[in-house]
Amino acid sequence: MNPRWIRAAGHLCLIVSVIGVLLTVPAVAQEDSQEKDMSSMPGMDMPGMQMPGMQKQGKHKHKPRPGKKQHPKEQARKPAKLGTDMPGMQMPGMQMQGHHTPAPPPKQQARKPAMPAMGGMPAHSSQSTALQHLHFGNMIGARPKPDGLASGRQSMASMPAMSMPSMQGGDAPPDARSGDYSDGYRYGAMRGMAMADNVSIGSVLLDQLEYAHTSHGNGVFLDGEAWYGKDFNKLWLKAEGESSRGRLGELRTEALWDHAITTYWSTQLGVRHDSGVGPDRSWAAVGVQGLAPYWFDTEATLYVGQGGRTAARLQLEYDELLTQRWVLQPKVELDLYGRDDPQRGTGSGLSDAEFGLRLRYEIRREIAPYVGIVYRQRFGHAADFARAHGETRDDLQLVLGLHAWF
Repeated sequence: MNPRWIRAAGHLCLIVSVIGVLLTVPAVAQEDSQEKDMSSMPGMDMPGMQMPGMQKQGKHKHKPRPGKKQHPKEQARKPAKLGTDMPGMQMPGMQMQGHHTPAPPPKQQARKPAMPAMGGMPAHSSQSTALQHLHFGNMIGARPKPDGLASGRQSMASMPAMSMPSMQGGDAPPDARSGDYSDGYRYGAMRGMAMADNVSIGSVLLDQLEYAHTSHGNGVFLDGEAWYGKDFNKLWLKAEGESSRGRLGELRTEALWDHAITTYWSTQLGVRHDSGVGPDRSWAAVGVQGLAPYWFDTEATLYVGQGGRTAARLQLEYDELLTQRWVLQPKVELDLYGRDDPQRGTGSGLSDAEFGLRLRYEIRREIAPYVGIVYRQRFGHAADFARAHGETRDDLQLVLGLHAWF
């Protein structure tokens, strides 16, 4: 044979040997690293918990060649399969994925005690269903059987200890303080806890208590009201009159039942009585009172008197806040009658009108002195009756007064 071919064959064998060695080293290193990782896991150093291929670091040994007999000492040191030498780890359904634990001999099966049933749970259910969710397959991603959890719930529901009839209501026990657990307490009104719309309160308002100066003499004028009741129903009292030259002029008093119909409006129903100059007159009154758009305080009332007499009255007020204490108040009053009454000095139609402008300073919200001017005008037959009594048809007054409420 040609020596050149012999050398080439030798070189080829050398190259193949080197390649084989290089391929073997990574596999051995990978196996050693796996053994190190498994041995370093917590709880993996339990006595008897030897898995195939898990040996201590630095003591890796290759498998014996086929056909070669092992030494008896090596056979004794050979690790057993999982589950065969672990005390207490022989539980049905607990096995490593990919490893099968051989069944024990018939004699051992006969001597092995059966797990007691829990709360009436069948033995095969507690072993094959409940414990299947605890095997090591769940730790590495295996899913339990679809019907395993449902059957477990049914088994738990059938346990006698889970029945709690005392938590389902019913009558009180014999030693309870009272049959309805109220201990004698009953629902009712509590002092200081009543709602605002159920409390009766009252107020008194002196809208105008003033001294008036005119070219014909001085006088005192009063316009006030008071009410008492709840938010929806009140008793409302009103009084308006004047006194001049030491004698009472005109005095109008009203007693009305006020009933709220909307947020800002209420109806009023009651009686009116006129006294002072001339004979007294009594009227039945019905009207409305409230806050008109743009914050105008409005009173509109119709009256029906004896002998077919009728009358109407309209009053408008507005409070213009110049500052937090200075308030400018314009006021308009109109009186109308159905027919003439010479004895009282009133005429049919628009009998008289009053226009006032008052500026007050609120020392407190409840008390405020003021100054202002008032112009009063009589119309139609009312003007004629005034001239007949020596009075003028119009009058301009300078007023100084007090506005208070409590």
